[in-house]
Amino acid sequence: MNFSYNYKFDQFIENIKNKTVTFLGLGVSHRDTIKLLAKKNIKVSVRDKKDIESIDPDLVLELKNLGVKLIFGKSYLDNIDEDIVFRTPGMNFNHPVLEQLHQNGTIITSEMEVFFDLCPCKIIGVTGSDGKTTTSTIISEFLKASGFKTHLGGNIGRALLPIIETITPLDFAVVELSSFQLISMRKSPNIAVITNIEPNHLDVHKDFNEYISAKKNIFLHQSSLDKLVLNFDNITSRHFLEETRSKISLFSYKNDIISGAFLDNKNNIYIVDKNSKTFLFSASEIVLPGSHNIENYLAAIAATQNVVDKSVYQKVAKSFSGVEHRIEFVREINKVRWFNDSIATSPSRSIAGLKAFNQKVILIAGGYDKRIPYQPLVPYILEKVSTLILTGDTGENIYQAVVASSEYSVSSLKINRAKNLEKAVELAHKISEPGDIVLLSPASASFDFYENFEARGRHFKKLVSELS
Repeated sequence: MNFSYNYKFDQFIENIKNKTVTFLGLGVSHRDTIKLLAKKNIKVSVRDKKDIESIDPDLVLELKNLGVKLIFGKSYLDNIDEDIVFRTPGMNFNHPVLEQLHQNGTIITSEMEVFFDLCPCKIIGVTGSDGKTTTSTIISEFLKASGFKTHLGGNIGRALLPIIETITPLDFAVVELSSFQLISMRKSPNIAVITNIEPNHLDVHKDFNEYISAKKNIFLHQSSLDKLVLNFDNITSRHFLEETRSKISLFSYKNDIISGAFLDNKNNIYIVDKNSKTFLFSASEIVLPGSHNIENYLAAIAATQNVVDKSVYQKVAKSFSGVEHRIEFVREINKVRWFNDSIATSPSRSIAGLKAFNQKVILIAGGYDKRIPYQPLVPYILEKVSTLILTGDTGENIYQAVVASSEYSVSSLKINRAKNLEKAVELAHKISEPGDIVLLSPASASFDFYENFEARGRHFKKLVSELS
């Protein structure tokens, strides 16, 4: 089994051994791949716009000892003359430098594209505007509970190419894919899952249409033997039914379907195959709170239908407690419960977070501006929030959207401002009373103050843990 895989990877190394390779960005998705190629005696360089002084000195020393050439600072994109360029997912695919390099004959690729080329096992890819990470993780839990060796990675924060030599044809790779990764993909996974499509990342994509086009690459290159899992309740993703030639499996929170998984009006989850309907378990048995997590389970069930034993679905639902930063319970203090939903980098994510609670909450929101409209969030704020604490670059945008609503009144919703997360937590602690829920669900990205939403969530948890 390993022979065919080793040959494929060895052939890749053989093909690039006389070429030079540069990586644009020293983020998580690149670090181990850089080390892998350097250890294979490939001539590797790395370019990053950060000053070298801001990089972990141990990492810098390790890369230097491996012979990696380091190019840091504002001019990091100047004079790129390497044969192969690995683009970081966070770099705009249409960047003028990349376009010029492509025209000059330079190979432009990415860690994920190479992984798809070399992966010897079946790949389950998950994308969408919301729910990607939780759905990917649930799929991984289903597979592991069924005895499969499973490799979970991608946009979830773990690069998979560095571990390619440990993957066998009998394994499964579960890969979370962002629009930034998908925009350049020319291969699709064996099983593709689209959780939903809502406006997102419009600060990077030219418009919503480009964002949708990027997402569609998860299935456009599938064969008729592959499978596409779609959210039947989401208008945009439902339209993809007309564009695929692969096998279709659906999931729905509202409707009976002919193939896939659905929730009936008695809160029961069923799996359907060729019109044969099988009861799995009650949605009330799912440990994770919120209707959006029921949808995540439905997507994961539809993805693994006929792959895992049906008995694992209920087992995982009763035991899987969730992924960090996704409506994560942090602490109870003075009978006030604090939840971290830092993953909510868009209004639709915060809507899902608010819907998870059956009482009004104190909401901390605001962050980096991705140019997404906040009007869709307003009805849920007015219904689900007792006090709104706004911070970050988008605080003013959210405020203007709320007060512009004809349903808004000062008496029903208190709005406060905080200059940063520290002050927001301090204020929430001060005004909260026994029985309250404090929810960090920013509806915005984190880049105004933090490197990523994980860093924001960790800081929030630290602040809450220090409350007395």
